[in-house]
Amino acid sequence: MKTDLTDTTSSKINKALVLGRRAIGTPAVGMVLTLVIVTDEENAYDALKAANDASREHPSRTLVVIKRASRSPRDRAKARLDAEVRLGADASTGETVVLRLYGEVAEHAQSVVLPLLLPDAPVVVWWAVNAPADPANDPLGSLAQRRVTDTYAAEQPIQELTGRADTYTPGDTDLAWTRITPWRSMLAAALDQVVCEVTSAEVEGEEFNPSVELLAMWLADRLKVPVRRSTSQGPGLTSVRMQSSSGPIILDRPDGSLATLSIQGQPDRAVALKRRDTAELIAEELRRLDPDDTYASALRFGLDRLDEEAKVTAPQEPVAADPAPEPAKAPAKKAPAKKAAAK
Repeated sequence: MKTDLTDTTSSKINKALVLGRRAIGTPAVGMVLTLVIVTDEENAYDALKAANDASREHPSRTLVVIKRASRSPRDRAKARLDAEVRLGADASTGETVVLRLYGEVAEHAQSVVLPLLLPDAPVVVWWAVNAPADPANDPLGSLAQRRVTDTYAAEQPIQELTGRADTYTPGDTDLAWTRITPWRSMLAAALDQVVCEVTSAEVEGEEFNPSVELLAMWLADRLKVPVRRSTSQGPGLTSVRMQSSSGPIILDRPDGSLATLSIQGQPDRAVALKRRDTAELIAEELRRLDPDDTYASALRFGLDRLDEEAKVTAPQEPVAADPAPEPAKAPAKKAPAKKAAAK
């Protein structure tokens, strides 16, 4: 069931939600949280599809906030709110409200969202694109217990990741961190199988991929060993190699689907390590609403510190030794003069 509202208000949207639930025969509200998605018109469809898929595991009221750019000063002066209310089969297992904000009202999105939040239910804000520099101090982010960003969608992912470390607040998380959950689980399980001491590690993956950086920082932070990063053609993360006292431990995934775990003294094993879609990542983040201390510790380890340790432990190129001086040659002996012929 869909209801379109033009030039509306938050109170009219709430009324449309109540009338819609009665029309489809589900007056009881069974949502467990409110998910606020901040995106643009181009990425709204994909973000909403991922949220609808995740709602099968976490029934929620989904509010999609789309700030429409004003093309002229006259448009900026005219504030307008359009909404599309979806219930029933059109909203999967929850409720969906698509909000399009025009003019000055786009600068005060929190005043539109606040009356639509479910009472006594946690709030999660997800910036699908164009996340603020400081999510916790953003007007919408201040309404939420959990704030989800995605540095992979930024124009400069590595610089964005550094900014996340500078402004981290408990409750912040990033989908670049969520993407490496299977890798972290597999590496931790591999280390549980052998009694050894890890001395160094290497993480290989695409250039400018924040997940590669986060996995390297997590290993360096937890194992207290130098971690080197290397570049590959991808897709995403491709391999992790750890040198230990019992031999190398290698987790290699060249095709983005199936990985091979190699441990010294044990047969190689094929493990499923498929790249997950956005719906699975969002569903994982909604399972826990408490601060992620492991993410905070890895993030605060810092890219600069990782670079410094990599430089210290980088293999030094052999310097060519100065050629040894040639031994001095002994002066050549003069040939004896011929005796003068006898007279």
